[in-house]
Amino acid sequence: MRTVPRHVFVAPDLWPQAYRDSPLPIGEEQTISQPYIVGFMLQMLAIEPQQRVLEIGSGTGYQAALLGMLAAEVFTVERNAVLAAAAERNMRELGLANVKVITADGSRGLPEHAPYDRIIAAATAPDVPLPLFEQLVESGRMLIPLGDAFEQWLYLVRKTNGQPSLNKVAAVRFVPMVGEAANPPRH
Repeated sequence: MRTVPRHVFVAPDLWPQAYRDSPLPIGEEQTISQPYIVGFMLQMLAIEPQQRVLEIGSGTGYQAALLGMLAAEVFTVERNAVLAAAAERNMRELGLANVKVITADGSRGLPEHAPYDRIIAAATAPDVPLPLFEQLVESGRMLIPLGDAFEQWLYLVRKTNGQPSLNKVAAVRFVPMVGEAANPPRH
């Protein structure tokens, strides 16, 4: 985390606050997560250098840049075109050619580039989106906040024999995941 300059990912007027352990606004009614939770989540993923990672919710790309320092290949999805353009510019300026920024509905993942060894979501969903789980390799790990506007928990999801194994990790607060697979109809 010391090698990726966090101030690059926020507006210049916020640079004096960039290294505080707190979330900061990045525009478009979104925030960059506090460094502590980003570091904690990356540690929980246990990324290995040869792995492929999918990130849901790029924002301006801070976590994607950190992922790019850890993994062989990173695909990061942001549904907001303004934020995706900022993330892409930041990856280019930092020379992170192994990070690909894609503007799309992150709740559906990126099946055209699947499978992924690790998946990380920076937005909360009521349940694990099935398309994301299906894109995870066997023995892969997914880290995702689950819950609603009132209570959210970070879960480590492992894929074992094609089935999800969920472990509740910590109470968190993220923006809601938006998209087709984020809120599947209940029967």
